[in-house]
Amino acid sequence: MVVRAFNPSTQKGGGRRIRSLRSSSTSSSSGWVASGGMLRLLALGCARGVSDTRRNQPASSEAAAGLEGVCSMLRLPLQASPEGLDAAFVGVPLDSGTSHRPGARFGPCRIREESVLLRAVNPSTGALPFQSLKVADLGNMNINLYNLQDSCRLIREMFQHIVTAGCIPLTLGGDHTITYPILQAVAKKHGPVGLVHVGAHTNTADKALGETVHHRVPFRRSVDEGLLDCKRVVQIGIRGSSMTLDPYRYSRSQGFRVVLAEDCWMKSLIPLMAEVRQQMGGKPLYISFSIDALDPAYAPGTGTPEIAGLTPSQALEIIRGCQGLNVVGCDLVEVSPPYDLSGNTALLAANLLFEMLCALPKVTTV
Repeated sequence: MVVRAFNPSTQKGGGRRIRSLRSSSTSSSSGWVASGGMLRLLALGCARGVSDTRRNQPASSEAAAGLEGVCSMLRLPLQASPEGLDAAFVGVPLDSGTSHRPGARFGPCRIREESVLLRAVNPSTGALPFQSLKVADLGNMNINLYNLQDSCRLIREMFQHIVTAGCIPLTLGGDHTITYPILQAVAKKHGPVGLVHVGAHTNTADKALGETVHHRVPFRRSVDEGLLDCKRVVQIGIRGSSMTLDPYRYSRSQGFRVVLAEDCWMKSLIPLMAEVRQQMGGKPLYISFSIDALDPAYAPGTGTPEIAGLTPSQALEIIRGCQGLNVVGCDLVEVSPPYDLSGNTALLAANLLFEMLCALPKVTTV
């Protein structure tokens, strides 16, 4: 069961909080029983100034069965409103903007199912996200399955409410159309933002069949409306055949840095991300990650796969390379469960969203 997210167009006053199914009086009320290693990490975190205030925590397998409770991201509490949260996971089940294989509307629920394997701390980076931030799952928002333009309006209004509340959205898509109205909401608060876009396609097309809003255009529309700080935009993992010999001309003409997939083959991306960090500086930054950035050997469950893509370890290097930057929002899009028979694509997506959470600016590392 996934609770529908707070919708500011139909509710007033911020809504009520949804209680976790875990009673505060039971032995599993903390949602997490720490192992010795985790306790040491938390002790280090507290010594370095991390608040020991009890915040929402993923449930541990030592305290609850893996499939216990409602199906939420990392088994976090479900909440109807972003009020009082530092960050929140929110699903946008939209795929009416896709040009090839549909199914991304089922992405948010499938990603949540796979997130049951994730835990509370990141030993690889030392990040303690749940000791640093109050995080919850806002469920899936309502969209208009029959009208893409109206869906974009609903998304924009929803995310305006989230960012106005001071909450950083971590979005589960959905096709890449959703990034356009999300950027409208984010830029309304922060002004033009930098962008780390990871994907197989630049998504800077103009029109298709006369339509100007779909999953191939979000960054073209964002440039048109001044939502992006174009000198602080990088697109990583771009590849595939094209109708022209210079398919990246528009991106480069706007000042975007385009990093082709073949320039990433067989190498670590840590040096690239050092350059990206310098490019982004301390200004607001948005991360948009299409799962088709990864080679379909690792992530077959997507709408427009392209061969010879990035590896999961390179994906981790990119996201971890954003740690400490002024990240004001993230999305993970284009997961299509009907083409993900093993669940590996959704599992990758869940892990990458956890890494994005760990990279947020207020997360302490030890």
